[in-house]
Amino acid sequence: MTSLAPPSATFICPTERAIAARLGGWCFRHRGWLPLPFLIAPLLYHGAIPLLAWLNGLTAVAAGIALRLWAVAAAGPETRRRSRTVHRLVTYGPFAWTRNPLYVANAIIWVGFSIIPGVHWFVLVNIAMFAVVYSAIVRYEEGVLESTFGNHYLEYKARTPRWFPAPPSEPESGPLEWAVARRSERSTLVTYAVITVLLLAKSFWS
Repeated sequence: MTSLAPPSATFICPTERAIAARLGGWCFRHRGWLPLPFLIAPLLYHGAIPLLAWLNGLTAVAAGIALRLWAVAAAGPETRRRSRTVHRLVTYGPFAWTRNPLYVANAIIWVGFSIIPGVHWFVLVNIAMFAVVYSAIVRYEEGVLESTFGNHYLEYKARTPRWFPAPPSEPESGPLEWAVARRSERSTLVTYAVITVLLLAKSFWS
């Protein structure tokens, strides 16, 4: 199910005005490049990569990509926005399991890329850093959604976990635009392919 935003919604709720949400707004606007520092340790790793590490890491990356595609198929272009303008609240598909499936997917993907070269200590760093950055972003987004959708969002927020997925008590259905997801995610998938090739090259020449 989706809820359309009121066309003239300009109200800013206290949640959105909070300091944590304002910091999260900055992270939200720059979220495209914030994950890049997480590549440093895996790409600086020296040594051959065992087959099991490749299998475990690529399995995690594939699971994260599948979750991303599912989420984008449900939410569509809303996932690429940079402003606070939100046209609809999506509560079906992966959004019925967790309020932030895209961020959960990103964390899984980057953990997978850390597993491949065997930088096990960096997996923990990845998780900690993503928890800090995404928690700030989510504070901002929750404020925007509360300002825009009011009680409808608060009801959704009350029944759906922020991070750890849980089966919805009342499953909802809605359109999944897979063609839109493939087009929207094309550049992201190319980025992941390039990272994989770089890791292969480092393993081969180490």
